Amino acid sequence: MSARLLARRQRLVRVREAQHAMAVAETVRARDEADTIANNARRVSRVRAELFEAERTQMGGTFASYRELAERLERAGKQLEGALYDANRVIGQKQVRQVEASREEEIARRLKERIHARIEDEREARIAAIPRQRLPRQGQPGQSEDKT
Repeated sequence: MSARLLARRQRLVRVREAQHAMAVAETVRARDEADTIANNARRVSRVRAELFEAERTQMGGTFASYRELAERLERAGKQLEGALYDANRVIGQKQVRQVEASREEEIARRLKERIHARIEDEREARIAAIPRQRLPRQGQPGQSEDKT
């Protein structure tokens, strides 16, 4: 029975390891998405800043189109800020799940180690319970010794 229990615990450890690995991968993926959003927000901000950087003589229509583009970039930047906020919340949730998975994996490992130790103790007890054969000792009375 203990061997079956140990096998079940080993399977549980493998499952928990897989769950932990998946949680880590999900956290990394969420961080990558947040980094991409942050990078896009920086690029939009940089493009908007560069619109009016160069001092050019501009016609009214060109200036108006630049202004409209700047407003659109500003809205896009605000949307990206919202998306980044949401992405950071998702990262937090994924990190919580990663910690939970790590804790569950550690619990499974300890259960497996406990069962393994119990099996080892049972094995030692069985070995200790085996009667030892008495070997004749030299020099005991009643035994003949060759003194030649």
